[in-house]
Amino acid sequence: MKIVVLAGGISTERDVSLSSGTMIYRALKERGHKAVLLDVYLGYEWQGHKEPDQIKKIFDIDKDWAGEMGTITDKNPDIDQIKSMRKDGSKSFFGPNVLAICQAADAVFMALHGENGENGKIQACFDLMGITYTGTDYVSSALSMDKGLSKELFTYYHIPTPFGIRLSKGSTQESDVPFPCIVKACRGGSSVGVSIAWSHKEYEQALGEAFKYDDEVIVEQYIEGREFSVGVMEGKALPIIEIAPIQGFYDYKNKYQPGSTIETCPAEISQEKAKEMQGYAEKAFAALRLKNYARMDFMMSSKGELFCLEANTLPGMTPTSLLPQEAAAQGMSFGDLCEKILAYAVKSN
Repeated sequence: MKIVVLAGGISTERDVSLSSGTMIYRALKERGHKAVLLDVYLGYEWQGHKEPDQIKKIFDIDKDWAGEMGTITDKNPDIDQIKSMRKDGSKSFFGPNVLAICQAADAVFMALHGENGENGKIQACFDLMGITYTGTDYVSSALSMDKGLSKELFTYYHIPTPFGIRLSKGSTQESDVPFPCIVKACRGGSSVGVSIAWSHKEYEQALGEAFKYDDEVIVEQYIEGREFSVGVMEGKALPIIEIAPIQGFYDYKNKYQPGSTIETCPAEISQEKAKEMQGYAEKAFAALRLKNYARMDFMMSSKGELFCLEANTLPGMTPTSLLPQEAAAQGMSFGDLCEKILAYAVKSN
């Protein structure tokens, strides 16, 4: 098949997306697909004269599309620097020729993370243009990206989640969440803009940091205990993975720098507790109207209480990502995982 692997963009998770896209692209190429890896924001421009049918020929170009993609560093990407690389001067989120190339493909494999990639806007655009894509649709993307809405749905469907409130920038509302508490951007990802506040001073600093990334933040109860993640594919939970950072909490650096976190899959918990967590993961998948695949994050307190934190609609597919490890524990190779995700998208179109 002719596949566009769409990555990059201008979210805080740009580097993670490029790493995911590179792995997906290489896996699909190895399996004989005519794959092209595109940066959704920078796009692709031909050198010299562009022939009318050049779009269709792009899938036959003999080049390593991942050759110039960078790796993930322990710092957030410089978005202003990325924007300065755009030559066409357009304010469009889509770079030159991106939409035309996506329309010429049999399917688009979404390797985007964070804002725009996961909030449903691109999915809605592709629906209107008749473009087949992997992952869930625009409605479930929007519900999952907004942590406040997710928490409301979790509560409605009796899925345990930490107590929390939503605050808007400039609001005078005081938080009644006791210290320590978690402060995070309402629609952020990869733990960017997330802090633990142990005092009023740290709380004020955490609010300032979170408001850099969103006009709304979530302040929620801090759960001390063990952290887990559960992938769900087509409504069925995968084996559970436990995440134990060597230092601090599971922040941006610990998520993507090799050796920063100890990950155990399948998680070493009782069969009863594993079934309970997987059941809540499947219930959250249904509550958020998710399709294809997603990943749910959980905390388990020292008393064994489970709390569903959030859903990730386009989980990372990097060398250190959780979903590929969970699939591997079930005997599914990375290439098989990509093929299954792709096949579902094509079948559901």
